[in-house]
Amino acid sequence: MTASVIFDPLLPWPVLAALALLALATVALAIWRGLRGWPLRAGAALVVLGALMGPVYQVEDRAPLSDIVLMLEDRSASQSLGDRAAQTTAAADAMAQAVLARDNTELRRITVPDGQDDAGTELMTALSNALAEEPSARIAGIIAIGDGRVHDMELAPDLPAPLHLLQTGLDSDWDRRLIVRNAPAFAIIGEPVTLTLRIEDSGAVPAGLDPLAELEISIDGGDPLRVPIPVGQDVDLPVTLPHGGRNVLQFTVPQAPAELTDRNNTALIQMNGVRDRLRVLLVSGEPHAGSRTWRNLLKSDSSVDLVHFTILRPPEKQDGVPVGELSLIAFPTRELFLEKIDDFDLIIFDRYKRRGILPAIYLDNVSRYVEGGGAVLVAAGPDFASADSIYRSPLSDVMPAEPSARVIEEAFRPTVTDLGARHPVTADLPDAGLGDADASWGRWLRQIEVDPLSGDVVMAGVDDRPLLILDRVGDGRVAMLASDHAWLWSRGYDGGGPQMELLRRLAHWMMKEPELEEDALWADATGQTMRIIRRSLKDDIGAVTVQTPSGDTVEIELTETSPGRHEATYDGPEIGLYRLSEGAQSSAIGLGPAAPREFEETIATGAVLAPLIATQRGGVIRVEDGIPALRSVRDGRPAAGRGWFGILPRGAYQTRDVTRTPLLPAWLVLMLAAGLITAGWLREGR
Repeated sequence: MTASVIFDPLLPWPVLAALALLALATVALAIWRGLRGWPLRAGAALVVLGALMGPVYQVEDRAPLSDIVLMLEDRSASQSLGDRAAQTTAAADAMAQAVLARDNTELRRITVPDGQDDAGTELMTALSNALAEEPSARIAGIIAIGDGRVHDMELAPDLPAPLHLLQTGLDSDWDRRLIVRNAPAFAIIGEPVTLTLRIEDSGAVPAGLDPLAELEISIDGGDPLRVPIPVGQDVDLPVTLPHGGRNVLQFTVPQAPAELTDRNNTALIQMNGVRDRLRVLLVSGEPHAGSRTWRNLLKSDSSVDLVHFTILRPPEKQDGVPVGELSLIAFPTRELFLEKIDDFDLIIFDRYKRRGILPAIYLDNVSRYVEGGGAVLVAAGPDFASADSIYRSPLSDVMPAEPSARVIEEAFRPTVTDLGARHPVTADLPDAGLGDADASWGRWLRQIEVDPLSGDVVMAGVDDRPLLILDRVGDGRVAMLASDHAWLWSRGYDGGGPQMELLRRLAHWMMKEPELEEDALWADATGQTMRIIRRSLKDDIGAVTVQTPSGDTVEIELTETSPGRHEATYDGPEIGLYRLSEGAQSSAIGLGPAAPREFEETIATGAVLAPLIATQRGGVIRVEDGIPALRSVRDGRPAAGRGWFGILPRGAYQTRDVTRTPLLPAWLVLMLAAGLITAGWLREGR
């Protein structure tokens, strides 16, 4: 029970103040006039003013409430290092006993796990949620048990009571960390890109360590290259990507003796290899309507450097015009076909035939260029079926088909073969929008009859004769289009067709763009889940072998989702580099960061929480120095000292009942006021 006198005025305080001034003026006037009853008048005014202020005698029935201590236990991944987990358990149990031993005190134990999506230790989020569930007037103290590594300090709440850190870890802990800076998302194939690496030691680093550390570098899980680099210095490392598409680079530093963990000794970088400029040599035998199609396709791409060689005046043409008036400069055939041929990514022969302009040695060099990794596309016209065909040259060694000397002059609609429906060059080509599935593409009017020798027939023409053949020769690629009427699609003849898309895919396949490989294995990652994709022209696809970062292997069966495309999903149990293989195909992919946020900085510290702890004058004590005692402290006083933490007694209570008794009831006010006024009148009337 508690009692107090409170005021519940019947009028607003400004009005009461005005009435008090008026009463004071009246009493002052009575004194100035010499009225002997002014004390009685003043007493009556005080009684009336006191009644208007509503004095009440209030009695409350209160029930005391217990104090609440919040204890946050860090159970994130970094707490698994060394004996931190055991330290946390022992410290939490000891502090729980100390808190519960206090009178009228409750304990709230809160576990702080790893944050989602590699968010780290979200201690402030857990604290904010806990404070939102409890009345701030009952919070007597907050104790955090962990290594002090908090990753959401920007969400720190206002503290209603002192915060203390009981820090796990040992004073002798030390760790080595590999840091990779300025790693771009992509790089140009064949050109070095500079990465900045740093090996950094932190904590109680032992004396006598080697100032050099051996760095292992591997690409796509291949054999590592070992390079010694100094510790504690930024090192610029040039890296050249070996192929287009995704390149997985892994940098690893071996674990040092007595090092706290090796989880941050590896850096995993995934970079896309892209081409800088694509150099294309277009050789046209004679001007025709299709020549502009090739030029429009190649010139529409700003990344393509096009060299176009057109024979405007063959040697057999005798018109009497001096040669000097037909050209400004001599065309550099020797430089192009002998000295600089390896600089080209693609050579296109568009209706070209032998006319003595390009000697056999030049064409033989083109064959060597293909076998060494180059690409040649032959767009055949009637000349290909003649005696002057380029097939009857050293180029025949790399040709996928032989002409039969027949030119078919009749209308036909190009179709995709069963094999072509599986090949990325011709699969899912868009139609011309006619709505009729049997006549979705416009007709062509001429086809050169050829007999396939090798390669894959992906499109057919008249009576299912080969129209488009793709082949691999040595390390290079060759394509043959047995018609010179592809340009009809671009003109919209008979509804048109996907001419630009077909030629674009064809050119990119020949230049070995990864997304158009017909025999490939790769995976796309979303968090810890990878989608495995296997593309092949064969039906019998085996299971994909997945090797985890720890060396375990798993067999994953694939399901065909579309012709030539098989897929499956796999949830990776670990963070790191995964190797995939099926048959002759292999690839690599990284899941998650190589070093999770929890392991970026592993040495226990109180510096992160220190600014927040200082706001309520809390403290930091290491677990290895002993479990601190608990003391009661007053608000505003130091809340921590050597070997002790302070708890702020709150004295919170719950009001069960309230009783109010007026000190000046109405009848008493009436009697007092009337009596004083009457007495004053009688005294002044004598």
